[in-house]
Amino acid sequence: MKLFNRTPAEVREAVIPPDRALTYAAGPDGYVIATDRALYLGGARLPWFQVDRAMWDEEGLTVVTTDGRSHRALLPEPGRVPEAVRERVTASIVVNQYAPLDARGGVLLVARKTDEDQLVWEFVFDPGLDPTDPGLRALAEQALEETRRSFGV
Repeated sequence: MKLFNRTPAEVREAVIPPDRALTYAAGPDGYVIATDRALYLGGARLPWFQVDRAMWDEEGLTVVTTDGRSHRALLPEPGRVPEAVRERVTASIVVNQYAPLDARGGVLLVARKTDEDQLVWEFVFDPGLDPTDPGLRALAEQALEETRRSFGV
């Protein structure tokens, strides 16, 4: 049993202050590092409020950001990284509310807390709805205002 769990120099050097490493795992392409403010994956720093979802399989981790980009890391032995990712992404979500818009469907309104304690709102329209449709956008904006009032944010 190790008395001291010394963080490797590569992990310490990769983390940008004021981020603080929570856990990490080594993969064939380098380290995946979960910090208090972001996920370091494949040379990218992904703030938690920009991580839409993370999927694990027997080979590693796939992360999809709120802008739709996908990031992949092979992690044969992920250690505590999966729990840290789940906890930090969940902690960034302040509001997650579905609002019906019309007979065609609705929108999921998601508020995420940034590193500076600001809220960033995201519209996730039901499949088949055109997010650029001005009428749907107006309905979504109205639903957002109602949600903000009801949650006091």
